[in-house]
Amino acid sequence: MKILVALKRVADPDNANKVKIPADGSTIDTAGLEFKPNPFDEYALETALRLTEDGTKPKVRDGEVIVVTFGPADTESTLRAALATGADRAIRVDANDDQLDGLLVAKGLKTLVAEEKPDIVLMGKQAVDGDTNQVGQALAELLDWPMATFAATIEEQEDGLVVGREVDGGVLELSIKYPAVVTVDLRIVSPSSVYSTKTDRSFKYNEGVRFSPLPAIMQARRKPLDTKSLADLVDDTGLKINYLRFEAPPARLAGVKVADAAELVDKLKNEAKVL
Repeated sequence: MKILVALKRVADPDNANKVKIPADGSTIDTAGLEFKPNPFDEYALETALRLTEDGTKPKVRDGEVIVVTFGPADTESTLRAALATGADRAIRVDANDDQLDGLLVAKGLKTLVAEEKPDIVLMGKQAVDGDTNQVGQALAELLDWPMATFAATIEEQEDGLVVGREVDGGVLELSIKYPAVVTVDLRIVSPSSVYSTKTDRSFKYNEGVRFSPLPAIMQARRKPLDTKSLADLVDDTGLKINYLRFEAPPARLAGVKVADAAELVDKLKNEAKVL
């Protein structure tokens, strides 16, 4: 099995209070922010590793896991971390964040899929910076491939996957054949959420994503990391989405004490406009 995993580097959402917006609102100042892999994409990588191994022998990869990111040179640290975790090789598409939007990334991935011919493309359900939740769906449409979104469970079968999708009120099971696009949700990294045909169903993974031991980090430096130009993958690199202005949300007002229920109802109706 060959799996392509799309990773994105994002600003750590725990440091969102450090974001600054200039007075003219023309951009966002991210100086001082720490970057990390998009958490949902990390879950997608863990899913790919589970699908290409016997859970009792995680150092033996049965298949190939390729990680790809779109970004400047310093995003290679994100790819090297993924290689240390167990991915086999990496691809970086050279581009700055302001040169990208969701559709452009999807078109670039389409070209990479044509070159690599994976059985599955895995990615997080959304990135925690823009929260647009669009690249996976756009890619599946461009490829005309079957797709499962918000995957909470995945079980490999001989000719495809059974995917449990998180939906309102429960989990909906879908059977999809290869090749396919799958986006994953938080519960995909539970101990019994992903099984390859090689892993016994009695086996339980550790909760969450795996961490890289020092020897694996050292070995990752020798794994292949290819660099491509965005223009090599997409004929038209023009953006379809342009941000005209940024502004911070209004400051939260202090709480107000009310004397009784009648005053509370009056304020909810006439000030908060919720009744």
